[in-house]
Amino acid sequence: MSERRTVNIKKIPSSVPRLDIVLGGGFPEYSFNLITGDPGSGKTTLAHQFMFAHATEERPAIYFTILGERRLKIMKYQQQFTFFDQSKVNKSIHFINLSQEALDNDLSKVLDNIVAQVEKISPGIVVVDSFRTLVRAISEVEAGNMNLSEFMQRLAMHLTSWQVTSLLIGEYANQEMRENPIFTIADGILVLTQSTERNSMVRKLQVPKMRGLSPQPGLHTVRINEDGLQIYPRMIKPIEEAQKDLPSRVISIGVAGLDEMLGGGTLTGNSILVAGSAGSGKTTLALQFIAEGIKQDEPGVIAIFEETIPKYLDQAKGFGIDLEEMVKQGKLELVYIRPLDLSVDETLYTIQEAVDRIGATRVVLDSISGLQAALAPTFEQDFRESLYRLLGAMTGVGITVLMTVEVIENYNELRFTPHIISFLTHDIILQRYIEIEGQLRRMMTVIKTRGRKHSNDLRAYQVTAEGLVVGEVLKQYRGLITSVPRLRESAKHWDRDGLTDQETTVLRTLSELEEAPLKDLSERTGLRRTALTRALTRLVALNYAAKVKNDKETIYRAVLREKDE
Repeated sequence: MSERRTVNIKKIPSSVPRLDIVLGGGFPEYSFNLITGDPGSGKTTLAHQFMFAHATEERPAIYFTILGERRLKIMKYQQQFTFFDQSKVNKSIHFINLSQEALDNDLSKVLDNIVAQVEKISPGIVVVDSFRTLVRAISEVEAGNMNLSEFMQRLAMHLTSWQVTSLLIGEYANQEMRENPIFTIADGILVLTQSTERNSMVRKLQVPKMRGLSPQPGLHTVRINEDGLQIYPRMIKPIEEAQKDLPSRVISIGVAGLDEMLGGGTLTGNSILVAGSAGSGKTTLALQFIAEGIKQDEPGVIAIFEETIPKYLDQAKGFGIDLEEMVKQGKLELVYIRPLDLSVDETLYTIQEAVDRIGATRVVLDSISGLQAALAPTFEQDFRESLYRLLGAMTGVGITVLMTVEVIENYNELRFTPHIISFLTHDIILQRYIEIEGQLRRMMTVIKTRGRKHSNDLRAYQVTAEGLVVGEVLKQYRGLITSVPRLRESAKHWDRDGLTDQETTVLRTLSELEEAPLKDLSERTGLRRTALTRALTRLVALNYAAKVKNDKETIYRAVLREKDE
């Protein structure tokens, strides 16, 4: 059997950020490409980016305009972009206007002038803008003159034989794309569109055809800024390529009591969803998660969609977490995504680039609710799919992702996300408010952990100056899911006026042990030393506990009162 041989297709980079990912590697050398789309969608700008990047005096570019914008007008606007290089004009880039030939309604004159200029200059790149105006100009062909089909075939033959890479720019309706012979002749087709919905305007790109390559299917987000077109492919990387056979290990979430509820912590490469009402401490938990990671030499990225970075930094300082110092040390990046007509893909690439810059192993998205609220309307339907791709790309290489989401509570319902995204996550933590004895308290529970056992307890917690502190299991109450719990008869013995949940937990533990040092109490209650000491100080002051010092350590004892006897 003879060995199969393949011809290697040389690809020319488009010089448009991330467009090569969509094209399948770039423009094939000597290819005949059509760029079509709505007015203002970026067709001319894309062609100029490509042309200015590759034109040289040895292999120049020719830019033909036909009944379109004059050279001076084109240059006036295109020189606003950073890619524009005035020194290349008339040396490596030549602008030629074919308006007169087109107005004469004779395609043979148009073709002859194109041929003459190409043979004279010997370019490597040829651009015709706008081809659509040429088609309209010669819609009525006089007897004996060249028709459009013949013109297109001869032009394609010439461009291919000259060994040039050509871009033809035009505006076509969907029906014309199926009927016009130019779409059959073209080696590559790029379609740019722009749509307006309510107060937002969105540009997108599609590559339905690119001979010899495997273009990425679907619609891809386009933005135009001072650097020209920016493309954001809908696939950061295929999920299958992102997956690596990495050993997982248990890591701390940053809150001792919560680690216990999660079965020891979370696993590397997991996605964690923290759901709760406004003010329930979701951001606080996210900050502790990142701070714990940096403490363990695990760089992190925080993507913020609601607060500005200065406000976020101040909020973190309130819990003793210095994010600014972490940024200076190169261990943290804060990514503020402006809340205006966001595209999901643009957002995900911004996060991915920050992750790659510092080699992050922990990422926080704060919050998913803020992200969705900031999306342009046309992107909302892509939200879940795009989030799935981001999580797959990051968790597949061992990055642990924590997302926060706001939940609007109903008293008789236990909801843990308003979005249908729970299947994307490995761990779900629910935070909610409850009423106990005329006070608004906080309760948390773990809804699920994938691949390991977790606690089913409903535990009280507080948001303190040191962050979240998880307290006792709320066994003494029933009806917690209704957010208006009632004290069980068996628990009324421990009903103490004026004591917090943490203080009640410590008092109950003291009574069971009769006496104990701080270390033993911390292990039994799950409270950190600072929170435990604060609770004991109040119990001693209220005469619920006694503090006794011996030669080795301080011992605490429960004080029996009439109600206990």
